[in-house]
Amino acid sequence: MPSRAGRRRRAGHSPRDRAATENLIPQIPFKQVRNPYPPMAILSADQVEAIHENSLRILEELGIELMSPRARALFKAAGAEVDDASGTVRVDREIVEKALATAPSAFTLTSRVAGKKLTFGGNTLAFSLVAGPPNTHDRINGRREGNLADYENFIRLAHHFNAIHILGNQVVAPMELPANNRHLDTYNANLTFSDRCFHVTAIGAGRALDGIRMMALSRGISVEEMAESPGVTTIISVNSPRRFDEAMAEGMIAMASNGQAIAVTPFTLMGAMTPVTLAGALSQQNAEALFGVTLTQLVKPGAPVFYGAYTSNVDLRSGAPAFGTPENTKANIASGQLARRYGLPYRASPTNASNVADGQAAYETQMALWSCVLGHANLAYHAAGWLEGGLTASFEKLIMDVEMLQHMIAFLDPIEVTEDTLAFDAIKGVPTGGHFFGEAHTMERYETAFYQPMLSNWQNYEAWALDGEKDTAARATELWQRALQEYEQPAMAPDRREALDAYIAKRKEEIGTGEP
Repeated sequence: MPSRAGRRRRAGHSPRDRAATENLIPQIPFKQVRNPYPPMAILSADQVEAIHENSLRILEELGIELMSPRARALFKAAGAEVDDASGTVRVDREIVEKALATAPSAFTLTSRVAGKKLTFGGNTLAFSLVAGPPNTHDRINGRREGNLADYENFIRLAHHFNAIHILGNQVVAPMELPANNRHLDTYNANLTFSDRCFHVTAIGAGRALDGIRMMALSRGISVEEMAESPGVTTIISVNSPRRFDEAMAEGMIAMASNGQAIAVTPFTLMGAMTPVTLAGALSQQNAEALFGVTLTQLVKPGAPVFYGAYTSNVDLRSGAPAFGTPENTKANIASGQLARRYGLPYRASPTNASNVADGQAAYETQMALWSCVLGHANLAYHAAGWLEGGLTASFEKLIMDVEMLQHMIAFLDPIEVTEDTLAFDAIKGVPTGGHFFGEAHTMERYETAFYQPMLSNWQNYEAWALDGEKDTAARATELWQRALQEYEQPAMAPDRREALDAYIAKRKEEIGTGEP
């Protein structure tokens, strides 16, 4: 792997200026992306209401198994029917409606630098790094267990590429580190090698609190101050069908009580964890999501929360999960309608089931990516680097994904219609049958008129062959290595660095002695 050392950023150069003067990988500037187009609706208003009513019936008649006594007590105090022997909680619609009334329609996450602030809600859109795989892969070193060195390089790449707005929860698990404290090392890498907001692990309260405290230290503020200005988020994955385990519930309580954002996301595969029909799957997903959203508001009214969706299907012949399918695409768009029905920010994912960074990986991801955009997702999670159904984080796939994300961001730039862009004088100035290559209107926009790809190859066949006949994956291998060479580590104030180091050392000692 290329050196971990970052270079000092040259002052006074924009990303476009630096790319032009230093022959850097072309990329767009970091910005808050907005989706200016109307959301797609594939369900009628009546169909949305039918799914909503079916979800409430699931909550009222069947209930959800909630394995946390503390969380069950919150529901009991709110008037829900709680069976402590089975752990089942049945929730009346009035409780759900009261919770939805306090859940914010938008919120902002602030990183350790103010310029990387992200708002979620309305027509905003942010893309995250892949999260959670136990393995990593590149075409140089092959497939291997996750490790800290690869983890750090993924964070460098996420920081380098402006199309990645937020870090996922453990882009790859560093398997060589102790499972009970490796989250401290990954949080440290997030804060050291990047200045993005990031997702914390919420398997239990302790890991969530560590992420909250470490982000606060990096910002030079207290945990209490960060409760009013959240900086981290997490994914709460429901154990579908209809089960919240204790560790996840405790992590959710810790996040909500400290004012940090939560994406309640049922992970539902049609035919395995839900009915095979989309209407049934969406009903179950919706019931589970509403249950989690309600819990966040019972903990702290106004706590920031996403409506999370991750409904796809399995191959009924083998049981293998499938992603980027027509069913997954429709589920993502329909889930956006449900999220808007409740006035909640929406999280979805553009994922794939391919084992390698190939055409399948690209077309399945692109299918799901379009559904995130058409469904007006505010957070597209796992947007860069996901491979093998989430079992592998891929360096080449990350590059392919960044190219697709940049295409999408450029597509979302509204068309400008002004006297200048209507270009009547330019049309008048070119004779019939002529060309616009040398026209002043063209030359003035020579470098900025069109999106400039970083991965696509537009050579003719002969030139491409002379250049080594490199396919997409081969070019991606070159690009992630170039990006690591271009990477520049963001600065951190020495006192904040010292505070983080002291906190990590203290927590590792406490965890080693069995303290939470």
